[in-house]
Amino acid sequence: MRNRTVKAAVVVMAGALALAACGTNKTESGGGGSASCDTSKGTLTVGVISPLTGSLAALGLGIQHSAELAVAEANEKCTVKGYKLNLDAEDDQATPQTGAQAATKLSSDSTVVGVVGTLNSSVAQTVQPILSGKKVPQISPANTNPSLTKGADLTNPKRQFPSYFRVCTTDNYQGPDAADYLVKKAGKKKIAIIQDGKTYGAGLAAAFTDRATKDGAEIVDKEQVGEKDTDFSGVLTKVKAASPDAIYYGGEYPVAGPLSKQAAGLGLNVPLMGGDGIYDPKFIDLGGKEGDLATSVGAPTDQLDSAKDFVKAYSAKGYKDPYAAYGAFSYDAANAIIASLAKTLGDSGTWSDSQRDKLITNIGSYSASGATGQVAFDQYGDSTNKVLTVYQVSGKDWKAVQTGPFEG
Repeated sequence: MRNRTVKAAVVVMAGALALAACGTNKTESGGGGSASCDTSKGTLTVGVISPLTGSLAALGLGIQHSAELAVAEANEKCTVKGYKLNLDAEDDQATPQTGAQAATKLSSDSTVVGVVGTLNSSVAQTVQPILSGKKVPQISPANTNPSLTKGADLTNPKRQFPSYFRVCTTDNYQGPDAADYLVKKAGKKKIAIIQDGKTYGAGLAAAFTDRATKDGAEIVDKEQVGEKDTDFSGVLTKVKAASPDAIYYGGEYPVAGPLSKQAAGLGLNVPLMGGDGIYDPKFIDLGGKEGDLATSVGAPTDQLDSAKDFVKAYSAKGYKDPYAAYGAFSYDAANAIIASLAKTLGDSGTWSDSQRDKLITNIGSYSASGATGQVAFDQYGDSTNKVLTVYQVSGKDWKAVQTGPFEG
């Protein structure tokens, strides 16, 4: 996933504001640690950067708690010899400036060995250079904009930051997968595109549009809304005049839910489809209607044999927030950092900044069976797992209607 492009000046300004602005966003947790574990060398920290408050907190808190679970389990297993692990979760409020402040704070802490995050692609754009500058590895469970790893010119890909990785697939697969389903399987030939203008939404809508056109669909209208808009009557009046048989929305559920509801209220009774940014129960709560569609990364967590232990352990912890769309990915991201750290230090190594290059190299070569399936990275830091799922609103729930790897 996701959002807004930010000028370089914001990153510079964020560094000066970091300590003052991030203090109120911090939540810390560690996980007990077995009484038999040797922790005489001290504590090392896994950071999290995600929205813990605001409209996207339902996704961000799932990311936080799932990483927290991985840290707790590692402590119980004495995974990192001589050390206890701690988790420091920073609230980026889904905004690039606050994310930059969080990244500055975490990268200034010599005990931080890696960061799980971010949720939003636009936030990642500001976080990447800050963490990379201090050689702090970052693994995102949710960023889907392809430019974060390959640059803006996807025909000539070039890795942007050697310390950045992600465990989810990207929009250059998700957009076409959605188009193939909507045009070829659902039979929708006249499609209106609405997007929110942010990095995630605009990029996903563009990838969808390109593939839908190649699949034979006609794009009958293109519109843009703001992430804080609440009245969509003007845009939807234009869309209705174009007589689409489906709407594709590039953005997130806080806008997508009301947009779908208001479309139906205007008599525009066609399905709204979006990406992983709308795949959350809150989309339905906010107005998502029967028949609406979404793609999301990976297979349904509750249907994966590989995720059974994760789901059981998460439930046993009693978190009040669900693991949501990216919990299993966050768990896998945290475990990739932890296992690579253990490999870097071995049985007797001591952590210092001199170990950072080796840690990044070990993450790059990491391969293991995780909750989401096989976890590994390609030469750009992207996940090798290209599985996507199409969901449809049925009653008050999302139901999976198609799952499989994108074949191109």
